[in-house]
Amino acid sequence: MSEIILLSDPAVAAVPVAECGEPLVDLRTVRALRMDDRFAGADGAYARVRLGVADRLVNAQTLLPAGIRLLVLEGHRPAAAQERLFAAAVARLRAERPDADDAWLRGAAAVHHAPPALAPHVTGGAVDLTLVGRDGAPLWMGSLVHDPDPAHCPTGCDGVVGDARGHRDLLTGAMRRAGLVNYAAQWWHWSYGDRYWAHLTGAPAARYGEVS
Repeated sequence: MSEIILLSDPAVAAVPVAECGEPLVDLRTVRALRMDDRFAGADGAYARVRLGVADRLVNAQTLLPAGIRLLVLEGHRPAAAQERLFAAAVARLRAERPDADDAWLRGAAAVHHAPPALAPHVTGGAVDLTLVGRDGAPLWMGSLVHDPDPAHCPTGCDGVVGDARGHRDLLTGAMRRAGLVNYAAQWWHWSYGDRYWAHLTGAPAARYGEVS
């Protein structure tokens, strides 16, 4: 498994943002896609993504075998919600490592919960998603989305084999061909237009900044 570039990497933070003004769209209105409401909030933000992301998800769906569907769990996450997740992750680590300094705690927390200033979800450019089969049941991907045990969460984890590896490869192939990039620490996290996408693809600037 290759080295993972973190969402909080200084090279990612250095990418400029050239906000394009693209609107958010509600994926619940996109017939080609399926939404899961486990992360739903009262404001419905979880179901919204930038238009360019929605278009690429529809394209990715066409690249999957018949009977296999994308299931989107979360798109846009407001900055306040991201801040709560990040702060909670820091607090958990502080309880486990009371002698660790703040810099270490924030760095360790950022592996799975990006600080709000760099989080792809706050731009509307990121999605967490999985695959479901003909019966609508999720396919086994080797770990759960946001699994509390991170051992098998990295996309290229050597311990993920058999059907789970095949399912990950299906998802990865379709999403990459559709123009999205993966955060390699989390097989379910894909983005387009944000700083992370720009860094991985060599784009001169991100297309999306924070959106409310």
